[in-house]
Amino acid sequence: MSSKRGDDVPPPPVGGEWRLRFGTSEAAKGWGDLCAEAPGNARRCFEALRTSPLSGRDPDRQHRLRGRMATRVFGGVELPQWEYEVTAGGRVRYVVDEAARTVHLVHASPRHPKDTDV
Repeated sequence: MSSKRGDDVPPPPVGGEWRLRFGTSEAAKGWGDLCAEAPGNARRCFEALRTSPLSGRDPDRQHRLRGRMATRVFGGVELPQWEYEVTAGGRVRYVVDEAARTVHLVHASPRHPKDTDV
């Protein structure tokens, strides 16, 4: 996704930080919605994904998805898919490319995704 006039300027990763990228246009829009509704929580999510996207320290907040959602093909490569609970309903889903130290946001929304409801 290309930046355009009026877009926020994301800080570049430094040191051991991971690069964060939007993997879908929907994730970019949803991230903007999340930031507008819950800026503090969205910032905590940003920091967690930037520093430790594969962390299992807080499994209620950040965890790898299971079953059919455990992986996602992204750019022709099957990558592990994770989720971060930003608010009670808001979620960010992302895939992790460890070789490139890049996190691709593939879903972001202030509403709970319906595909995990059974």
